[in-house]
Amino acid sequence: MIGKLSTSFELILKVIPVYIAFMVIMPFISKFIGKRFKLDLESGRALIFSGSTRNSLVVLPLALSLPDQVSTIVAAIIVTQTIVEIIGEIIYIRVVPLLLLRKQ
Repeated sequence: MIGKLSTSFELILKVIPVYIAFMVIMPFISKFIGKRFKLDLESGRALIFSGSTRNSLVVLPLALSLPDQVSTIVAAIIVTQTIVEIIGEIIYIRVVPLLLLRKQ
């Protein structure tokens, strides 16, 4: 699998900034939505965390059912998205309560 991915590594690197940008922008959108719907603190935080992840692994079986030429790269991109989301969620655990939605 890694041998197949080495030819597509540049493509995988190109999608990472998109995933990171989504992880940076989405908490602010979620905070805005939470305020509009007058959500309490815990619900607002839950909205930020759930809105920022897209459960990309759900579509992994579909990606693996594609023809061999594209299934490997699509699967790698999906797994890359999941890795970025996991790292982002770990950062959220510290940042959201400290900076974005603090207890008053």
